[in-house]
Amino acid sequence: MAILDILCFPDKRLRTKATDIQTIDDDLRLMITDMFDTMYAAPGIGLAASQVNFHKRLMVIDVSEEKNQPLCFINPVITHKEGVEVMQEGCLSVPGFYENVERAESITVKALDKQGDTFELTTDGLLAVCIQHEIDHLDGKLFVDYLSPLKRNRIRSKLERQEKESANLKSRPASTL
Repeated sequence: MAILDILCFPDKRLRTKATDIQTIDDDLRLMITDMFDTMYAAPGIGLAASQVNFHKRLMVIDVSEEKNQPLCFINPVITHKEGVEVMQEGCLSVPGFYENVERAESITVKALDKQGDTFELTTDGLLAVCIQHEIDHLDGKLFVDYLSPLKRNRIRSKLERQEKESANLKSRPASTL
C-alpha cells in the first residue's frame, strides 16, 4: 500500500490518452489498492490512473459517505447517456477549485472489475457525474476544459503561482534559532 503522487493541472502528462489494459494481474491489483489509498487520503471520491501518471484505462470511485463502497473500472466505456444536469465539480488534479459543469444526467457504463469480469452499471446523480469526470481523465480531458478560456487561464495562473511559492519554500534553508 502506497500513497501515490497526484499530477496537478497544468501538468502536460494529464493530457495523455490512456490505453486499454490487456492483462489483469497482481501488479495491476496492487495499483488499484494504491489508487484507493491515494484517493481516500487526498480525500477524494474518484481517481483515474492518468492522475497518478499511469496511463492505462483504470479508475477507482467511492461516492459513499462511509467510504465503504469502492468501485473499480477497468477499460470503462459509456454505452448510453441520457438527460442533462449541471453539478459543481472539483478535482484532485485541480486542487481548491470548484465550478459548475454540464454532464449527462444518467449513464450506462460497461467495464471490467479487478477480477477481470465484465459488468454493466446504469446510474445517475453524483456517481454518474464522477464516472464521466474520471473517464474524461482517461481521455486526456479535465473539468477545466468545460470552462471558459478566461476561467481556465485564471485557475492555471493561480496553480502555477502556488507551485512556485511551494518550490521557493522548499528550497529555503531551515532557519536557526
